[in-house]
Amino acid sequence: MPNKTEKPGLDIHPIVFGVSAGLIIAFVAWGAIVPENAANVLGEILGAITGNLGWFMIGAVALFLVFCLYLVIGPYAKVRLGPDGSRPDYSYGTWFAMLFSAGMGIGLLFWGVAEPIFHFADAPREASESMAAAQDAMTLTFHHWGLGPWAVYAVLGLSLAYFGFRHDLPLTVRSALYPLIGDRIHGPIGNIVDIAAVLGTMIGVAVSLGLGVMQVNAGLGYAFGVEQSVTVQVILIAVITLAATISVVTGLDKGIRILSQTNLLLAGALLIFVAAAGPTLLLVSAYFENLGGYVANFVDVLFWSGAYAGEDTSAWLEGWTIFYWAWWISWSPFVGMFIARISRGRTIREFIMGVLLVPSLVSFLWFTVMGNTAINAELTGAIDIIGPAFEDSSFAMFAMLDGLPLAGITTIVAMFVIVFFFVTSSDSGSFVIDMLTSGGNPDPPVATRVFWAVSEGLVAAVLLIAGGGAAALDALQAGAVATGLPFTVVLLFVVAGIIKGLRSERDGIAMSDIPAEPFITREASPPVTEPDAEEPSTTAGGPTEWDPPR
Repeated sequence: MPNKTEKPGLDIHPIVFGVSAGLIIAFVAWGAIVPENAANVLGEILGAITGNLGWFMIGAVALFLVFCLYLVIGPYAKVRLGPDGSRPDYSYGTWFAMLFSAGMGIGLLFWGVAEPIFHFADAPREASESMAAAQDAMTLTFHHWGLGPWAVYAVLGLSLAYFGFRHDLPLTVRSALYPLIGDRIHGPIGNIVDIAAVLGTMIGVAVSLGLGVMQVNAGLGYAFGVEQSVTVQVILIAVITLAATISVVTGLDKGIRILSQTNLLLAGALLIFVAAAGPTLLLVSAYFENLGGYVANFVDVLFWSGAYAGEDTSAWLEGWTIFYWAWWISWSPFVGMFIARISRGRTIREFIMGVLLVPSLVSFLWFTVMGNTAINAELTGAIDIIGPAFEDSSFAMFAMLDGLPLAGITTIVAMFVIVFFFVTSSDSGSFVIDMLTSGGNPDPPVATRVFWAVSEGLVAAVLLIAGGGAAALDALQAGAVATGLPFTVVLLFVVAGIIKGLRSERDGIAMSDIPAEPFITREASPPVTEPDAEEPSTTAGGPTEWDPPR
């Protein structure tokens, strides 16, 4: 019989919680006591990974996307993430709002203007500040925020929802590996996988929180002349983490859902205002042309790894594409777990189509409105955005808003949106980490959720302190890449687990009867006793129900 601590529903998993908390506390102490050493080590890690293993991450993300497309059109598209008769817990509107707010909110605010402007002013494939550079800037931005990132999220989210809701395994990352390693998910291998997921989630969320406070600080500087400094940013982290902690205490249905919907309304209002105050007709045309450019260049940019490019292009890929892929992968335990938690009852096709397309199309709209408005202002000479953006990327959004009507009001609204995204990200992140460290409990205890919310704020503060002002962004990038690479390997095993699990279900093989992979010796399982009740039924859309060991 498995150890009791491995069962879902327990308050705490002592090994996963203890080791994860210990490593995070050690990291916080390291960064706080010797920030220069932390900055140097993080920088060396960033350079080593992006310079030598970037191709691996690019290939992995491409594989995840191809796998998602196969599931949409393949024989498993109608399998439900739950019992065959189950239906979704949330409406489409609420579902989209929750997954979108948790997925990329702060990043959209931070990079909505900055990234297109950077690619336009320092173009990697075209003459800088030309019309061709403007179009390519949007293609590359769409590439970094489109189907690739959401495929990463979809792979892990699908696996967690499939094994957790359809086959009643704990809602933790280790469950995705059951078809590969059997009962060993309850041992050291499973613990290592869940600890890696906790660390990835912690760093991924902390990176976003760091970006968020850098931008809030920039907005306060534009609106009220507040100093741009790490000290101010650490104070902001403390204040906003307190708000996130309050949200954590209220729970999923109250705190996260209400904040997500409110924030979506505020972000939508800001988007509509910029579209109306900016070059409206140009933006309508640009949205469709940007989509066309993305589709036309999709395969090219998806596999672009700089093999035939010079050192400048390779450095560009390391600083942008490879960093993004590592960031998304480090975020995948968080976003994957969260969207799994809110996606019970949906079919595989519905899940993947929703997760891939809806957030991507909304992100494309956001970048078109913000990015094309900024690029048009530069091309016409109406606003100088390149200068502030290259001085500090946190300034880019506010420099663009400063050139539009009602700049004071929109700057404040933008800061509120960032703060709310901060709160929902921290709230959702602590919720997910607590699920991982409580053995898969879908309603983890409040006390430990508060602990993880505070920890996220501390890790974000340490990364900012280690970076020290201008280099803070480099430290945040290094943290994301350092956790993203090892979890890429975990995700590849997750894909293999999904494939084997779906095939076994199709063939009517019980999970307990799936043979372990030859490279792992599986512990012996007790014989399965046939129940006296009637045989589990099969339906056109679902095969025999599995009976996994708990």
